[in-house]
Amino acid sequence: MNKFFYTVITLLLIVIASLLIFQSFSEKPGQVIIEKEVLPPMTMLPVHSVIIPETLDFAGEGVPMDIFYVKESLDRELLINTYWHSSSLMLFKRANRWFPVIEPILKKNDVPDDFKYLALIESGFQNVSSPAGAKGFWQFLKYTAREYGLEVNSGIDERYNVEKSTEAACRYLNNSYEKYADWTLVAAAFNAGNRRISEGLKKQKVETYYDLLLSEETSRYVFRILALKTIFHDPGSYGFQLKEDDLYPPIPTKTVTVTKTIHNLVDFANEHHITYKTLKYFNPWILKDYLPNRSKRTYLIKIPEEGNLEYSN
Repeated sequence: MNKFFYTVITLLLIVIASLLIFQSFSEKPGQVIIEKEVLPPMTMLPVHSVIIPETLDFAGEGVPMDIFYVKESLDRELLINTYWHSSSLMLFKRANRWFPVIEPILKKNDVPDDFKYLALIESGFQNVSSPAGAKGFWQFLKYTAREYGLEVNSGIDERYNVEKSTEAACRYLNNSYEKYADWTLVAAAFNAGNRRISEGLKKQKVETYYDLLLSEETSRYVFRILALKTIFHDPGSYGFQLKEDDLYPPIPTKTVTVTKTIHNLVDFANEHHITYKTLKYFNPWILKDYLPNRSKRTYLIKIPEEGNLEYSN
């Protein structure tokens, strides 16, 4: 028992001695122990809500801003398009190039100027293709495009022809206006289709877009247009500081009339002192590297005027 007791006491003394020796090495005389600096919390840039206009119209038709869900729906789209900076900036840039092409066509066909924003939200002024197969700036489906006079086949797709597709869109919009006598419903019908809008109005016993319960996409559709119209009319109020040099300039073009097959568009481009890539940029409706024309139709091929492919900042 005594032997066990002495062993325990000896072990305790060894532990205490070890601790004292370690402390003497770790804390040197006069050493100052510096605590880690506590950094202030990160300061973020201020984020504000957006200005919601008290009054607003689409194509001359008043928006009922006194209804809470109308105001809140507009607020949502204004917030998204204000703070999704990269997307909205690209819309400003591209619109500067393509609005001058679309605006006179709308005016000639007595379609309100506000419909240029419909094309903008449909495609962002890119020749995109939707999962359903809608294509071009106006996002026409194949059968609708053909119904309104556009040529769509394996070699040519005039949904990608900005001028022709805008003319077709005007015909569609004017036909819808004859039905509804309401441009806001016309815009909604461009997204949902005339049948769905007509059935919804009848079933729900209402007369306006703002009273109609629709799918999520169509419910947001007109408000997206209104939001872009609002921001484009007063970009500074929504934080967009843009100079003229920031925007993509319109590019003057001339047209070459063609009434027969062009077997090699690379050679055709070279003959007009441009590259094949440039030719396809201005004429994306030609799907192949040749222009098929067995029916001897008349096509207008756009060629940029000489000296207009370089920025002149």
